Amino acid sequence: MANIAFVGLGNMGGPMAANLVKAGHVVRGFDLSEHSRKAAGEAGVQAVSSLADACEGATVIITMLPKGEHVLSVWSELKPSLASGTLLIDCSTIDVDSARKAHQLSAEANCHSLDAPVSGGISGAAQATLTFMAGGTQAAFDAARPILEAMGKRIVHCGGGGAGQAAKICNNMLLGISMIGACEAFALGEKLGLTHQALFDVVSTSSGQCWSVNTYCPVPGPVPTSPANRDYQPGFAAALMLKDLLLSQDAANSSGANTPLGAAAAALYREFEASGHGGTDFSGIIEMLRTK
Repeated sequence: MANIAFVGLGNMGGPMAANLVKAGHVVRGFDLSEHSRKAAGEAGVQAVSSLADACEGATVIITMLPKGEHVLSVWSELKPSLASGTLLIDCSTIDVDSARKAHQLSAEANCHSLDAPVSGGISGAAQATLTFMAGGTQAAFDAARPILEAMGKRIVHCGGGGAGQAAKICNNMLLGISMIGACEAFALGEKLGLTHQALFDVVSTSSGQCWSVNTYCPVPGPVPTSPANRDYQPGFAAALMLKDLLLSQDAANSSGANTPLGAAAAALYREFEASGHGGTDFSGIIEMLRTK
Protein backbone atom coordinates (compact mmCIF):
# COMPACT_ATOMS: atom_id res chain seq x y z
CA MET A 1 0.00 0.00 0.00
CA ALA A 2 1.20 3.48 -0.85
CA ASN A 3 1.83 6.54 1.29
CA ILE A 4 -0.25 9.14 -0.58
CA ALA A 5 -0.61 12.91 -0.28
CA PHE A 6 -3.85 14.32 -1.70
CA VAL A 7 -3.96 18.06 -2.34
CA GLY A 8 -7.44 19.47 -3.03
CA LEU A 9 -10.26 17.88 -1.03
CA GLY A 10 -13.30 19.52 -2.60
CA ASN A 11 -16.41 17.94 -4.12
CA MET A 12 -14.31 15.65 -6.30
CA GLY A 13 -11.04 15.34 -4.40
CA GLY A 14 -12.60 14.53 -1.03
CA PRO A 15 -14.47 11.40 -2.19
CA MET A 16 -11.51 10.31 -4.33
CA ALA A 17 -9.17 10.51 -1.35
CA ALA A 18 -11.70 8.60 0.76
CA ASN A 19 -11.75 5.78 -1.80
CA LEU A 20 -7.97 5.51 -1.58
CA VAL A 21 -8.35 5.05 2.17
CA LYS A 22 -10.98 2.35 1.58
CA ALA A 23 -8.47 0.59 -0.69
CA GLY A 24 -6.00 0.40 2.19
CA HIS A 25 -3.67 3.28 1.33
CA VAL A 26 -2.37 5.75 3.91
CA VAL A 27 -3.67 9.15 2.77
CA ARG A 28 -2.80 12.55 4.15
CA GLY A 29 -4.85 15.36 2.68
CA PHE A 30 -4.62 19.12 2.49
CA ASP A 31 -7.07 21.79 1.36
CA LEU A 32 -7.24 25.51 2.04
CA SER A 33 -10.84 25.01 3.17
CA GLU A 34 -11.23 23.92 6.79
CA HIS A 35 -14.66 22.53 5.92
CA SER A 36 -13.17 20.30 3.21
CA ARG A 37 -10.41 19.11 5.54
CA LYS A 38 -12.98 18.24 8.20
CA ALA A 39 -15.19 16.31 5.76
CA ALA A 40 -12.18 14.38 4.45
CA GLY A 41 -11.11 13.58 8.00
CA GLU A 42 -14.53 12.15 8.76
CA ALA A 43 -14.05 9.86 5.74
CA GLY A 44 -10.77 8.48 7.05
CA VAL A 45 -8.25 10.81 5.41
CA GLN A 46 -5.53 12.15 7.69
CA ALA A 47 -6.34 15.82 7.14
CA VAL A 48 -3.47 18.21 7.87
CA SER A 49 -3.19 21.97 7.87
CA SER A 50 -0.28 22.51 5.49
CA LEU A 51 0.94 21.35 2.09
CA ALA A 52 4.31 20.38 3.56
CA ASP A 53 2.72 18.19 6.22
CA ALA A 54 0.59 16.41 3.64
CA CYS A 55 3.49 15.64 1.32
CA GLU A 56 6.24 14.78 3.82
CA GLY A 57 7.36 11.21 3.14
CA ALA A 58 4.72 10.63 0.45
CA THR A 59 5.67 8.35 -2.42
CA VAL A 60 2.62 9.48 -4.43
CA ILE A 61 1.25 13.03 -4.59
CA ILE A 62 -2.15 13.70 -6.19
CA THR A 63 -3.48 17.16 -6.96
CA MET A 64 -7.10 18.03 -7.71
CA LEU A 65 -7.25 21.81 -8.10
CA PRO A 66 -9.32 24.43 -9.99
CA LYS A 67 -6.83 25.85 -12.51
CA GLY A 68 -3.47 25.30 -14.14
CA GLU A 69 -1.94 28.16 -12.19
CA HIS A 70 -2.84 26.42 -8.93
CA VAL A 71 -1.30 23.13 -10.05
CA LEU A 72 1.91 24.84 -11.17
CA SER A 73 2.08 26.80 -7.91
CA VAL A 74 1.78 23.63 -5.80
CA TRP A 75 4.20 21.58 -7.91
CA SER A 76 6.73 24.46 -7.95
CA GLU A 77 6.50 24.77 -4.16
CA LEU A 78 7.04 21.03 -3.72
CA LYS A 79 9.82 20.65 -6.29
CA PRO A 80 12.83 21.47 -4.01
CA SER A 81 11.79 18.87 -1.42
CA LEU A 82 10.65 16.03 -3.71
CA ALA A 83 12.45 12.74 -3.32
CA SER A 84 13.73 11.29 -6.58
CA GLY A 85 11.21 8.85 -8.03
CA THR A 86 8.14 10.38 -6.38
CA LEU A 87 5.02 9.87 -8.50
CA LEU A 88 3.05 13.06 -9.18
CA ILE A 89 -0.50 12.70 -10.52
CA ASP A 90 -2.61 15.72 -11.43
CA CYS A 91 -6.33 14.93 -11.71
CA SER A 92 -7.42 18.54 -12.26
CA THR A 93 -8.90 19.72 -15.54
CA ILE A 94 -6.49 22.37 -16.81
CA ASP A 95 -5.06 23.69 -20.07
CA VAL A 96 -2.65 21.52 -22.01
CA ASP A 97 0.22 24.02 -21.80
CA SER A 98 0.06 24.08 -17.99
CA ALA A 99 -0.03 20.29 -17.91
CA ARG A 100 3.12 20.12 -20.01
CA LYS A 101 4.84 22.68 -17.75
CA ALA A 102 3.91 20.53 -14.74
CA HIS A 103 5.50 17.49 -16.41
CA GLN A 104 8.66 19.56 -16.95
CA LEU A 105 8.79 20.51 -13.26
CA SER A 106 8.49 16.85 -12.36
CA ALA A 107 11.23 15.83 -14.77
CA GLU A 108 13.57 18.48 -13.34
CA ALA A 109 13.05 16.89 -9.90
CA ASN A 110 13.72 13.40 -11.37
CA CYS A 111 10.16 12.33 -10.60
CA HIS A 112 7.48 10.51 -12.56
CA SER A 113 4.32 12.41 -13.52
CA LEU A 114 0.91 11.91 -15.06
CA ASP A 115 -1.83 14.31 -16.07
CA ALA A 116 -4.98 12.31 -15.39
CA PRO A 117 -8.20 14.36 -15.51
CA VAL A 118 -11.44 12.56 -14.81
CA SER A 119 -14.94 12.12 -16.15
CA GLY A 120 -17.90 10.92 -14.12
CA GLY A 121 -18.79 13.81 -11.85
CA ILE A 122 -19.41 13.87 -8.13
CA SER A 123 -21.34 10.57 -8.17
CA GLY A 124 -18.49 8.86 -10.02
CA ALA A 125 -16.00 10.21 -7.49
CA ALA A 126 -18.11 8.90 -4.61
CA GLN A 127 -18.72 5.48 -6.18
CA ALA A 128 -15.16 5.03 -7.53
CA THR A 129 -16.45 4.70 -11.08
CA LEU A 130 -14.53 7.59 -12.67
CA THR A 131 -12.86 7.42 -16.06
CA PHE A 132 -9.25 8.63 -16.01
CA MET A 133 -7.66 10.04 -19.17
CA ALA A 134 -3.92 9.81 -18.60
CA GLY A 135 -0.97 11.52 -20.26
CA GLY A 136 2.65 10.69 -19.50
CA THR A 137 5.27 8.04 -20.00
CA GLN A 138 4.40 4.35 -19.99
CA ALA A 139 6.45 3.92 -16.81
CA ALA A 140 4.49 6.65 -15.02
CA PHE A 141 1.19 5.21 -16.25
CA ASP A 142 2.10 1.71 -15.06
CA ALA A 143 3.10 3.04 -11.64
CA ALA A 144 -0.07 5.11 -11.31
CA ARG A 145 -2.56 2.54 -12.56
CA PRO A 146 -3.05 0.65 -9.24
CA ILE A 147 -3.66 3.99 -7.50
CA LEU A 148 -6.14 5.19 -10.11
CA GLU A 149 -7.99 1.87 -10.08
CA ALA A 150 -8.96 2.52 -6.46
CA MET A 151 -10.80 5.64 -7.61
CA GLY A 152 -12.08 4.73 -11.06
CA LYS A 153 -13.54 2.10 -13.32
CA ARG A 154 -11.76 2.88 -16.58
CA ILE A 155 -8.14 4.03 -16.95
CA VAL A 156 -7.03 5.08 -20.45
CA HIS A 157 -3.46 5.95 -21.44
CA CYS A 158 -3.95 8.66 -24.07
CA GLY A 159 -0.30 9.38 -24.87
CA GLY A 160 2.54 11.58 -23.67
CA GLY A 161 2.49 14.53 -21.31
CA GLY A 162 -0.64 16.67 -21.78
CA ALA A 163 -2.54 14.00 -23.73
CA GLY A 164 -4.90 13.33 -20.83
CA GLN A 165 -5.92 16.98 -20.72
CA ALA A 166 -6.30 17.05 -24.50
CA ALA A 167 -8.66 14.07 -24.38
CA LYS A 168 -10.68 15.60 -21.53
CA ILE A 169 -11.08 18.91 -23.36
CA CYS A 170 -12.23 17.18 -26.55
CA ASN A 171 -14.67 14.96 -24.64
CA ASN A 172 -16.24 17.81 -22.71
CA MET A 173 -16.53 20.03 -25.75
CA LEU A 174 -18.54 17.25 -27.39
CA LEU A 175 -20.60 16.84 -24.21
CA GLY A 176 -21.46 20.54 -24.11
CA ILE A 177 -22.48 20.49 -27.77
CA SER A 178 -24.57 17.33 -27.41
CA MET A 179 -26.36 18.61 -24.31
CA ILE A 180 -27.41 21.77 -26.12
CA GLY A 181 -28.64 19.60 -29.00
CA ALA A 182 -30.62 17.41 -26.60
CA CYS A 183 -32.14 20.47 -24.92
CA GLU A 184 -33.11 22.00 -28.25
CA ALA A 185 -34.75 18.76 -29.35
CA PHE A 186 -36.84 18.46 -26.19
CA ALA A 187 -37.77 22.16 -26.27
CA LEU A 188 -38.91 21.76 -29.86
CA GLY A 189 -40.82 18.60 -28.95
CA GLU A 190 -42.69 20.53 -26.27
CA LYS A 191 -43.73 23.18 -28.81
CA LEU A 192 -44.94 20.43 -31.15
CA GLY A 193 -47.05 18.75 -28.48
CA LEU A 194 -44.85 15.72 -27.80
CA THR A 195 -44.60 14.36 -24.27
CA HIS A 196 -41.15 14.05 -22.79
CA GLN A 197 -41.56 10.30 -22.47
CA ALA A 198 -42.66 9.80 -26.07
CA LEU A 199 -39.72 11.77 -27.45
CA PHE A 200 -37.30 9.99 -25.11
CA ASP A 201 -38.61 6.58 -26.15
CA VAL A 202 -37.89 7.45 -29.77
CA VAL A 203 -34.58 9.29 -29.47
CA SER A 204 -33.02 6.95 -26.89
CA THR A 205 -33.45 4.00 -29.26
CA SER A 206 -32.87 5.78 -32.58
CA SER A 207 -30.10 7.61 -34.39
CA GLY A 208 -30.31 10.61 -32.06
CA GLN A 209 -29.33 8.61 -28.98
CA CYS A 210 -26.41 9.96 -26.94
CA TRP A 211 -25.28 10.15 -23.30
CA SER A 212 -26.98 13.54 -22.88
CA VAL A 213 -30.34 11.90 -23.64
CA ASN A 214 -30.01 8.29 -22.53
CA THR A 215 -28.20 8.84 -19.23
CA TYR A 216 -28.66 12.52 -18.40
CA CYS A 217 -31.96 13.47 -20.02
CA PRO A 218 -32.48 17.25 -19.58
CA VAL A 219 -36.20 17.00 -18.76
CA PRO A 220 -37.82 15.38 -15.73
CA GLY A 221 -39.33 11.92 -15.93
CA PRO A 222 -37.67 9.65 -18.48
CA VAL A 223 -34.36 9.16 -16.58
CA PRO A 224 -35.10 9.27 -12.82
CA THR A 225 -31.45 9.83 -11.85
CA SER A 226 -30.94 12.92 -14.04
CA PRO A 227 -30.63 16.35 -12.34
CA ALA A 228 -33.79 17.47 -14.16
CA ASN A 229 -35.71 15.56 -11.49
CA ARG A 230 -34.00 17.57 -8.72
CA ASP A 231 -34.67 21.07 -10.08
CA TYR A 232 -31.27 20.91 -11.84
CA GLN A 233 -29.18 20.64 -8.70
CA PRO A 234 -25.75 20.00 -10.13
CA GLY A 235 -24.05 16.80 -10.79
CA PHE A 236 -21.90 18.93 -13.12
CA ALA A 237 -22.37 22.67 -12.73
CA ALA A 238 -22.78 24.97 -15.72
CA ALA A 239 -19.79 27.02 -14.55
CA LEU A 240 -17.60 23.94 -14.83
CA MET A 241 -18.92 23.17 -18.30
CA LEU A 242 -18.14 26.75 -19.32
CA LYS A 243 -14.62 26.36 -17.94
CA ASP A 244 -14.05 23.24 -20.05
CA LEU A 245 -15.56 24.80 -23.18
CA LEU A 246 -13.31 27.85 -22.80
CA LEU A 247 -10.32 25.51 -22.43
CA SER A 248 -11.41 23.81 -25.64
CA GLN A 249 -11.53 27.14 -27.45
CA ASP A 250 -8.10 28.15 -26.15
CA ALA A 251 -6.77 24.81 -27.41
CA ALA A 252 -8.53 25.23 -30.75
CA ASN A 253 -7.08 28.70 -31.21
CA SER A 254 -3.54 27.65 -30.30
CA SER A 255 -3.64 24.55 -32.51
CA GLY A 256 -5.49 26.06 -35.47
CA ALA A 257 -8.49 23.72 -35.16
CA ASN A 258 -11.90 24.83 -36.46
CA THR A 259 -14.61 24.25 -33.82
CA PRO A 260 -17.65 26.39 -34.69
CA LEU A 261 -20.09 24.29 -32.63
CA GLY A 262 -17.70 24.33 -29.69
CA ALA A 263 -17.51 28.11 -29.95
CA ALA A 264 -21.31 28.38 -30.11
CA ALA A 265 -21.70 26.11 -27.08
CA ALA A 266 -19.19 28.22 -25.14
CA ALA A 267 -21.12 31.39 -26.00
CA LEU A 268 -24.42 29.87 -24.83
CA TYR A 269 -22.98 28.61 -21.55
CA ARG A 270 -21.31 31.98 -20.98
CA GLU A 271 -24.74 33.59 -21.34
CA PHE A 272 -26.29 31.00 -19.02
CA GLU A 273 -23.67 31.63 -16.33
CA ALA A 274 -23.95 35.41 -16.72
CA SER A 275 -27.67 35.15 -16.01
CA GLY A 276 -26.87 33.72 -12.58
CA HIS A 277 -27.00 29.99 -13.30
CA GLY A 278 -23.36 29.01 -12.91
CA GLY A 279 -24.29 26.77 -9.99
CA THR A 280 -27.13 25.10 -11.89
CA ASP A 281 -26.53 21.73 -13.52
CA PHE A 282 -25.35 22.20 -17.09
CA SER A 283 -28.46 20.39 -18.40
CA GLY A 284 -30.54 23.21 -16.92
CA ILE A 285 -29.60 25.34 -19.93
CA ILE A 286 -32.82 23.99 -21.47
CA GLU A 287 -34.70 26.59 -19.41
CA MET A 288 -32.77 29.40 -21.10
CA LEU A 289 -33.16 27.86 -24.56
CA ARG A 290 -36.93 27.66 -24.10
CA THR A 291 -37.11 31.44 -23.78
CA LYS A 292 -34.64 32.52 -26.48
